[in-house]
Amino acid sequence: MARSTTEALSGDPTAGLPPQPIDRLVAPFREFSQAAASGGILLLAAALVALIWANSPFAASYEELFHTPLTVSVGGFELSGTLHFWINDALMAFFFLLVGLELKREVLVGELASARKAVLPVAAAAGGAVLPAILFFLIVGGAGPAARGWGVPMATDIAFALGILALVGSRAPLGLRIFLTALAIVDDLVAVVVIALFYTDDLAIGPLAAAGGVLVALLVANRLGIRQAIVYALLGLALWLAVLQSGVHASIAGVLLALTIPARRRIDSADFAARAGGILDRFREESRHGPSIEDHHATLWELEDMTEKAQAPMLRIEHALHPWVSFLIVPLFALANAGVAIEGDLATLAGDPVVLGVFVGLVVGKQLGIFGASWLIVRSGLAALPDGVGWRHVYGVAWLGGIGFTMSLFIGELAYGESEALALAKIGILAASIVAGIGGFLVLRTVRDAPPEPE
Repeated sequence: MARSTTEALSGDPTAGLPPQPIDRLVAPFREFSQAAASGGILLLAAALVALIWANSPFAASYEELFHTPLTVSVGGFELSGTLHFWINDALMAFFFLLVGLELKREVLVGELASARKAVLPVAAAAGGAVLPAILFFLIVGGAGPAARGWGVPMATDIAFALGILALVGSRAPLGLRIFLTALAIVDDLVAVVVIALFYTDDLAIGPLAAAGGVLVALLVANRLGIRQAIVYALLGLALWLAVLQSGVHASIAGVLLALTIPARRRIDSADFAARAGGILDRFREESRHGPSIEDHHATLWELEDMTEKAQAPMLRIEHALHPWVSFLIVPLFALANAGVAIEGDLATLAGDPVVLGVFVGLVVGKQLGIFGASWLIVRSGLAALPDGVGWRHVYGVAWLGGIGFTMSLFIGELAYGESEALALAKIGILAASIVAGIGGFLVLRTVRDAPPEPE
């Protein structure tokens, strides 16, 4: 807002005008990648604090804090759980809501909007999901409780990966950031499907039917053109409670809710341009004898208010959720889940099948799976590399795909519960994420600077 006002006062004839189409497409992505990069730094800090805390003389207080019981009571309804439960099952539902909104946006207007554009990130995500699971099975074996963790090395942490990519600077062209984002979003969708199908407890038919009824109500609200966020918030809460009681992990409610939130603007582009033009024409007519600062402010505020009202609820909610998820929910999740007490000889721990399976799956499986699938799909002629992106860029991103962290920890919790294998899986996740992050950074640092992006 401040920048637009300054341009208007300086006499810029385009001040206050709606942005060009390319700016409208690129600006939300730039804002997201910057928030994700900053969130990645905070996420890393939270993980380090948790790791140090869990291995300090105050380790007992770490366990006590996240096992503190908390109860929410409304009327006759009561829901109890530990702080760990409220973070993993309640707050992380907002993380999955954001994942669903990002996926929906990419399918509608982003890199997944057409088959030609979607082929490359989808193929890369598929290769980066299947090969790590296969390597995990080969190392751990296909039987026994330890084998339940096969889904752990399939995930990519978008915040960490974009954070490392931001450190590379101009060597990472915009096309590479878009490719990595689309890849990570598809990767998250694969993880959601894996959670729903393979990490679900015994189903309770009654709550499951109730969840289905709420989902139908959400779809009806969408079809009726209801755009008020409070309607979707209340129905979303009901959906979360029903899914929680059904045996399906409650995080799935966030993705289902996202798919029902309206994605259309209140007015179409032509109508929007006409209204904006009318406001500017009126402003020029009223200020022939020299516009005042108040005139400028009034015009800009009117344009901004119209833009906000016309914006689709999906984009408004996504925009509102980003800072909360990036700077509070995900770092809090890392703080609650990354604190693993490292006991025993490190060499012995490194040779444990679960640690080794997770590490090799993330570092080797992701690297070979993402790069190999990308190379095959491009060589087949079904897809092309983004503008300004070379094979060394893709190889660097394949390394960054091995940063599993948030989603890997989440799946590890579901796979192993409170068993000893969970601590081993966490060690593998943390070690792999560090190695993959450093490896990706070093590979991308060797790439020549990309040409500057247009202003």
